[in-house]
Amino acid sequence: MAGRGATLQSLTVLDMESGGILPPSETCAGSGSPDGRGGWRAARFLIAVGFLERIGFNGVQGNLVMYLTGPMAMSTAAAAAGANAWGGTVLVLTLAADSRLGRYRAIVAAGVLHLLSLGMLTISSVMQPNHPHPASCHDAAAACSPSPTPPPSLARLVFFHAALYLLALAQGFHNPCSEAFGADQFAASDPGARASRSSYFNWYQFFNSFGYGISNTALSYVEDSVSWTVGFAQPVDGALLARLAKTSSSAARAWTARVFRRKDTSCTERLLAREEVGEKGFLAKLLPIWVTSIVFAIVSAQEVTLFIKQGSTMDRRIGARGGLVVPPAALQSIVSVIFLTFVPVYDRALVPLARRFTGHPAGITTLQRVGVGMAMSCLAMAVAALVEARRLRVARDAGLVDRPDATVPMGVWWLVPQHVLVGVAEVLAVIGLEEFFYDQVAGELHSVGLAVSQGVMGVGSYASGALVAAIDWATAARSGGGGESWFADDLNRAHLDYFYWLLAALAALEVAVFVYLAQRYDYKNKSKP
Repeated sequence: MAGRGATLQSLTVLDMESGGILPPSETCAGSGSPDGRGGWRAARFLIAVGFLERIGFNGVQGNLVMYLTGPMAMSTAAAAAGANAWGGTVLVLTLAADSRLGRYRAIVAAGVLHLLSLGMLTISSVMQPNHPHPASCHDAAAACSPSPTPPPSLARLVFFHAALYLLALAQGFHNPCSEAFGADQFAASDPGARASRSSYFNWYQFFNSFGYGISNTALSYVEDSVSWTVGFAQPVDGALLARLAKTSSSAARAWTARVFRRKDTSCTERLLAREEVGEKGFLAKLLPIWVTSIVFAIVSAQEVTLFIKQGSTMDRRIGARGGLVVPPAALQSIVSVIFLTFVPVYDRALVPLARRFTGHPAGITTLQRVGVGMAMSCLAMAVAALVEARRLRVARDAGLVDRPDATVPMGVWWLVPQHVLVGVAEVLAVIGLEEFFYDQVAGELHSVGLAVSQGVMGVGSYASGALVAAIDWATAARSGGGGESWFADDLNRAHLDYFYWLLAALAALEVAVFVYLAQRYDYKNKSKP
């Protein structure tokens, strides 16, 4: 016991003098010690780093579908499928981070790859021939005939995708390891640790959403109205700030140097070898919950793909004279605003209120929270279908069915309700899933639990892309191959409303199955976290 206590004291903690993170020991430091944690001071430092990372990453992700259909000259279906495949890769790669490198090497590798990939994306946009931005026509009566964008060269295509998937690898390394590291800063021996850890997940996502909001508004406007090169260059600054934050103290610099000198043996592999037999089957136990969450992930994927394409066809002018045109990707900021407003209300008002009735540290169980979020996602798809059906009627009434570049005389603000509902759903379900998977795995495998949670969102993105491609092929074939599919490039001839109704039906079925599983789930902690 004495030797084990000495080992626990060597685990990662916050240096209270320097404000940095102390170097980990060679025995899988920081993997789940109940003692010697940095508490909220350490957690806030990691939350700040995550905020800067979000600005850099989402400066690319937030407007990717518009870049693919614009400078990369892809069709709507191909761009949606490509963006979904890339978003899925970002999250699926989280499963490889801790299991292959170990948590600390993964965090350091993420920083290097982040800067490299964003720099390559900026260079890729410079390689694009100098063509003006494809401007939307905001007068339905005017003729709109933008010059077609030539397809990119093979060299530029390869270079662009190499940069894009390096960024996916960087995020795969960063996401679970950094977030788990922050949650690990709360000592299990502290009676209030569970409530603090639950609050940490709320605030981690709060500031992540703050970063999303900045990139979705400012950067998407620059990309749509000024230059893709300038827009891609700006996230490099956010990545540099994040790197500087991680290495700001002498202790953190020493920690980074020590990581590079460590052996290549994976921390997780050694920990798995020490797990008791009863813990080895934890993934099988969690698998039904994981699989049941895929439909929710498919719904969330629409926020960064088809929702944006919808908005690009609508009237996005602001002000009496319409001098300012809102970029369609900026609507994602609505989801960020929901996080920024609803998370504090949930954490500071709803949780204490629910705690009075349930006695639960987090107010309600994590699976109850996830289930409510799934129900909200079902409602979001129903609302999206109704709004899209109205947009199609307005387009037909205005005679714009065969004019894909003309703006439909319907305000883009009609898309606000579906974004709000998706935002509330994600506050409840995404954070709930992360907390659930973090808590239900062995203490030494918390980052693996988070990777599994984020991996389901990646699989959902893949599934969304595959579903779009399959429906596009099937509906185009039924119409004689003339391109009149649910995802036709002319959205005024498409039927996104049918797709949204399909997702709403799948989400309703998911809720029913999830409730059945949640009622029968045997929590690792009998107090039902």
